[in-house]
Amino acid sequence: MLWAILPFLTFGFATPGTFLYAAVKRGSWNYGVAAAGYGLGLAGMMAALNTDNAFLIVLGTILLLTMWPAGTAHAFAVRRKVYPREVPRSHHNENAVEYAKYRRGLRADARAIVADDPALAHELRIGRPDVPRAYDDGGLVDANHAPAEIIAALPGMTEELAERVVAHRDEHGTFVSVEEMAVDCDLPPAIIPQLAEYTIFLP
Repeated sequence: MLWAILPFLTFGFATPGTFLYAAVKRGSWNYGVAAAGYGLGLAGMMAALNTDNAFLIVLGTILLLTMWPAGTAHAFAVRRKVYPREVPRSHHNENAVEYAKYRRGLRADARAIVADDPALAHELRIGRPDVPRAYDDGGLVDANHAPAEIIAALPGMTEELAERVVAHRDEHGTFVSVEEMAVDCDLPPAIIPQLAEYTIFLP
């Protein structure tokens, strides 16, 4: 509020500096141009008022009476852009929670397709973020077909564990569940709940 009211409190004399500050703060050429314009107007007004010419004095007075409210109104009009209102952190948290729930819903929808129509799931490339696709499955990974680098990005997994999964898969065939994969590949039990949230096992 203080920034915006400076032009009013100083009869317009602080308007150029006010907008120059805004230009630097926001990195805006528009505010810089405004500062230059107000500066030229202020210089012209001062020059006109410091003469003995009655016409120029009247002109300078008109400039003063014009720039004073104009600069004040301009500052108040853009103050929210110069000093944007910060969104409380709690709002960011709420958005993050809603987004996480939304992604969980996408995974549930994709799992339903996997269970009801595996062929369609293959066609939609569910669980295959490594290939081009249009369907959003919420971050699922098909542990039976995804490459090692995708499996390694799953929660709790490492490159070594992912290579172990792929090697076992290539040698012995696909898995039917996360529990089977964990036992066959000797994965740490602690990561099974995390893997269960994101893995699918298409035939």
